[in-house]
Amino acid sequence: MRPREPPPSRYRMPDPRTAPPNGPLAAGGDLSPGTVLAAYRAGIFPWPDGAGRLLWWSPDPRAILPLEGFHESRSLRRTRRRGAFTTTVDRACGEVMSGCADRAEGTWITPAMRAAYLELATLGWVHSVEVWRGGELAGGLYGLAIGGFFAAESMFHRETDASKVALTALVERLLPHGFTLLDVQFLTPHLESLGTVPLSRDDYLSRLRAAIVMPASF
Repeated sequence: MRPREPPPSRYRMPDPRTAPPNGPLAAGGDLSPGTVLAAYRAGIFPWPDGAGRLLWWSPDPRAILPLEGFHESRSLRRTRRRGAFTTTVDRACGEVMSGCADRAEGTWITPAMRAAYLELATLGWVHSVEVWRGGELAGGLYGLAIGGFFAAESMFHRETDASKVALTALVERLLPHGFTLLDVQFLTPHLESLGTVPLSRDDYLSRLRAAIVMPASF
């Protein structure tokens, strides 16, 4: 469905270029749909700290996964060929968010964040990829799409390779549907092994401006 535009945010977004490379840009505000969308369109995203305080970030460098540069390992290809997993889209967004939040080390996906992204899902901006095995949710991911831009927020697995299967399914969906930018926010060794690369903030903002006006459809 075509996303529905919510009422605009009552906040003015700060200039992301003023953010420290590895620290928050701002604190406070709200998680209304209009605010969250305005932030992503400006190159900013919400990420609460350990105390639940709402912080806004625009790191430099920014991690992106080039859609043409996704690295699918031989073992992952074998896993997918065996057909042990099935994938769906937008079938169980709330369950995927709960799976992503269920971490022994704690999570930044607070109840307020979960509620905000579920509201955005209802409006057509947030999407999930589910990975199933035997009728049970084995893993998945969720993120936010604006035009040809997709911000992958979080992924999880309950079975080996399930989150990688979800990411592969996401890339395969984005490529033919007009998407040009897959944002994963921060570079980690795991994401780097899948083809993620760092991008300077200026380059990222330039690509973002071009992506969000693309006539793509998830």
